[in-house]
Amino acid sequence: MMISLEKLVRPNIWSLAPYSSARDEYSGKEAHVFMDANENPFNAPFNRYPDPLQRELKAQLMKVKGVPEDMIFLGNGSDEAIDLAYRVFCNPGQDNVVAIAPTYGMYQVCADINGVEYRSVLLDDQFDFQADKLLAACDANTKIIWLCSPNNPTGNSLNRDEMLKVLDAFGGIVIVDEAYIDFARQLSMRQELVRHPNLIILQTMSKAWGSAAIRLGMAFASKEIIAIYNKVKYPYNVNLLTQQQAMAMLKDPFEVDKWVKLLLSERVRLMQAFQELPLCEKIYPTDANFFLARVTDAQRIYDYLVDRGIIVRNRSKIQLCSNCLRITIGSHTENNELIAALRQF
Repeated sequence: MMISLEKLVRPNIWSLAPYSSARDEYSGKEAHVFMDANENPFNAPFNRYPDPLQRELKAQLMKVKGVPEDMIFLGNGSDEAIDLAYRVFCNPGQDNVVAIAPTYGMYQVCADINGVEYRSVLLDDQFDFQADKLLAACDANTKIIWLCSPNNPTGNSLNRDEMLKVLDAFGGIVIVDEAYIDFARQLSMRQELVRHPNLIILQTMSKAWGSAAIRLGMAFASKEIIAIYNKVKYPYNVNLLTQQQAMAMLKDPFEVDKWVKLLLSERVRLMQAFQELPLCEKIYPTDANFFLARVTDAQRIYDYLVDRGIIVRNRSKIQLCSNCLRITIGSHTENNELIAALRQF
């Protein structure tokens, strides 16, 4: 049973009077002369502040994601939505969050920046988790549980039944980061939003949509949570160029489907070739556009590849990932170059 939203949100945020931007004040009316925001009248369209709530973009996203516009938050990458979760729900020096380990590093970085205790619970040998162990790490001051599925850096999708157990049992906010969901066999948790008002889902334009440069992250949640996010965010957090490029991408989702199919095909081919290398000790199952592999000497192999202009990620310092490299699926040519180089190692 979810704790009331008023009790979960920081008191100062609940009572916050948000900044009123010039574009908000006349919302819903038609206008053609703008003399309210101290803008320069020249150099259109870049002289005008963008829509602070990205309404046109959200209308297109609703068609693709099947989530109502008032249940969508858009941010400067998913990292903004991650940071906002701490600023909205967690009192510094008092509250804590619980997360699986290993997982995406920004959850802890944002906790440290915001002065919030970060508790991690190790995954099992299959890189999965048990809801009971995660819940056992919680106490009365636990405001958020972080789940990343497919997980980074491990690549696997988490057990859906265990995620649902957490959602049902935990009274705080559960955030499921689905940055890699487009590459996964498992369906998105978006359909659970109606049944679980404590659920926030993160997605991004950076991975399957091939748009990491525009920095557009998405959060899907109840309209009440989204309203609070919009109250706390900076007024014009998503710039016009990002909004325009995202709308252009959303007009052709079938092209993205082609990219995903190609990458999944290349993932199979690259993993098979990598498995045959003498330096490969194990490849872990993946549902993402990367895979994690345990190798004979991760640092030496990493340095060798860097010298040849090929960059992978050495994850050896991460819990449970000793001597592991994380390798992103590239183009057919890039994948061939990687394997050719490693065959000469």
